[in-house]
Amino acid sequence: MSDKKIYTLWSDDRINEESIGILRATCEDLPLPLNAEGEEMVRTLIDTFLTRDDGVGLAAPQIGFLKRIIVFRNKGFDERSWSKKPEDYEVLINPRITQARGDLVSALEGCLSCPDIQVEIARYPEIKLRAFDRKGNKIAKRYIDYAARVVQHEMDHLEGKLIIDHGGALYYPKKKQAFFDKIFQPEE
Repeated sequence: MSDKKIYTLWSDDRINEESIGILRATCEDLPLPLNAEGEEMVRTLIDTFLTRDDGVGLAAPQIGFLKRIIVFRNKGFDERSWSKKPEDYEVLINPRITQARGDLVSALEGCLSCPDIQVEIARYPEIKLRAFDRKGNKIAKRYIDYAARVVQHEMDHLEGKLIIDHGGALYYPKKKQAFFDKIFQPEE
């Protein structure tokens, strides 16, 4: 199993300057067909994701790979502990949304790279995309409701966009108020 760290914008009431450049970078396509290095990146992302129970998805830049790869649960979203069988999660390589449908739906989202906060974000309830699976096979998929939200969230990471960039209402624990007020209050 992987021991890759998750890059975060802050931890222990301090900004993680070394993580900002990685989390804010736009990712490049992973070259296909997959070579040994590409296969290792995919495997490491999956292994890192499977070691955690506190997230429903993970994007490659969150572990320091600036490539367009995401992994996410495709069922059992409400379960803290889940089976972690290959059929219970999906890997998308070089995903591109080809269609977004429906009225935007707002909901609270958290993020492993922005610990301790939730942000209200409006997302499309249905998306279609083209990508490659974990073996490098071309696929076209449709996601609805919560799965669509998760995929859009993870794909934001591939563009260097985080939940704090959406401008929605921000929620955090009262005990961390001084720290987050300092970060999120406009300078005068």
